[in-house]
Amino acid sequence: MALFLSIFPIVLLIYLMVKRNALPSYLALPWIAVVVLIIQLIFFGTDISIVSANIASALVAVQTPITVIFGAILFNRFSEVSGATDILRKWLGNINPNPVAQIMIIGWAFAFMIEGASGFGTPAAIAAPILVGLGFPPLRVAMLALVMNSVPVSFGAVGTPTWFGFGPLQLAEAQILEIGSMTSLIHAFAALVIPLMALSLIVSWTEIRKNLIFIYISVFACVIPYMLLAQVNYEFPSLVGGAIGLFVSVIVANKGIGLAKVENTLEGSSVSLAQVAKALFPTGMLIAILIVTRIQQLPFKAMMNDATSWFSAQLGSLGLFDVSYGLIFSLKNIFGTSINASYKLLYVPAFIPFVVTVLIAVPVFALSMSKTKDIFVTSFKQTKNPFFALVGALVMVNLMLVGGDNSMVKIIGQSFAHATGEYWTLFASYLGAVGAFFSGSNTVSNLTFGSVQLSTAELTRLSATLILALQSVGGAMGNMVCINNIVAVSSVLNIDKQEGTIIKKTVVPMIIYGIIAALVALFIIPIFYAV
Repeated sequence: MALFLSIFPIVLLIYLMVKRNALPSYLALPWIAVVVLIIQLIFFGTDISIVSANIASALVAVQTPITVIFGAILFNRFSEVSGATDILRKWLGNINPNPVAQIMIIGWAFAFMIEGASGFGTPAAIAAPILVGLGFPPLRVAMLALVMNSVPVSFGAVGTPTWFGFGPLQLAEAQILEIGSMTSLIHAFAALVIPLMALSLIVSWTEIRKNLIFIYISVFACVIPYMLLAQVNYEFPSLVGGAIGLFVSVIVANKGIGLAKVENTLEGSSVSLAQVAKALFPTGMLIAILIVTRIQQLPFKAMMNDATSWFSAQLGSLGLFDVSYGLIFSLKNIFGTSINASYKLLYVPAFIPFVVTVLIAVPVFALSMSKTKDIFVTSFKQTKNPFFALVGALVMVNLMLVGGDNSMVKIIGQSFAHATGEYWTLFASYLGAVGAFFSGSNTVSNLTFGSVQLSTAELTRLSATLILALQSVGGAMGNMVCINNIVAVSSVLNIDKQEGTIIKKTVVPMIIYGIIAALVALFIIPIFYAV
């Protein structure tokens, strides 16, 4: 009964979002949160203070994704109104008007690099609007952005899913490095197939075949340095691989290597170097800020994450409100429980870099006060529905995590793991994907299911390192169907009530990704590693 009630909300959510007259996420997710709340109170008998504290925690936690979404919408609205998007569209058309080249440069290599720097769903939020600006249909771009943003995710945000996601397991440094190494190899094999499937969402297979040489040059330009670096480091593979891949892809596209010739249909498409430099200024500044605030060797990351209390105040029974020197706003011991929640104003990629970049760029592009005000007002309005969707999602997730090893989430994971036994290698990645599906993060998936994967590996005498690598891969491929990311990219592109349509399309490459992961784990990994 516990397993049925644990799975039921997820099955119901999927049904509500993919049925013929599908409910939009901003209605479906809050309703599912209510269902989970009832199950927790009636069946699991969870204390009302624990439930209330988790709901309050979700209301604080939702500030992270919603401010990222607002920041991305704001930046993209600014790019459109200022004319930067139009200049970049013409410039990319001059590099090569071939749509496959443009998709691989922006949707694959550029997004790969952004994932390495930031994570938090920012690659789709930044890359997708550029592709729409180039004339590609928004709904298909949303699907492509989600599918493409999978290979680099395990090393996203300078390796956070790997080094932080598995942190509670207290693994040796050498084992974490080997997990990263195996993870990169599995992703590398998936990269032979997944970008092609993503491209097929926008262009025909005939076009893909005609441009196959360029596609694989772009793929290998990212994946080879990514895989090589992952043998010695788990922080920079995606960032460095994406940067090298982007550089190579632009040069190769400019020379037309491996690309079918396509006529440039943009009228008056010639742009000066000065225009391009000005149009690239906001994006360049955005990337620069992201990188310098994420690299541990620089002082900014530590400053923005400084949790030393600056001032605090007791808010009655609600809890202790605390603000740190790094402007981390925290609510501690909510309703007398041990539950805490926080929002990192400076570190979450929202105010910095999106809002800061826009405020700096407004005078550079000489935007009027009325246009600037309109950009902010429109962006606020566009975040209303995603806010309700994400509140529902985070309340649901928080309540499903209540109970530690007896939580609804752990019941699902442990039941599936025990049912498959020694064949768990075939299914391990899918558990990681389930974690990412409803938690919205490869890191949270690893934090949630890392212990389940480790105990299953020990019980079945499978390689713990390999199973944890599959968990990390699963959390990355789960990004394709992750509710938070779907809501985010839909809101940034102003797509309404299409979440179910997106999931139905992106679940196929996710399943294939899992099959590739299992095959590599069974037949390729043993050749290179002692498992």
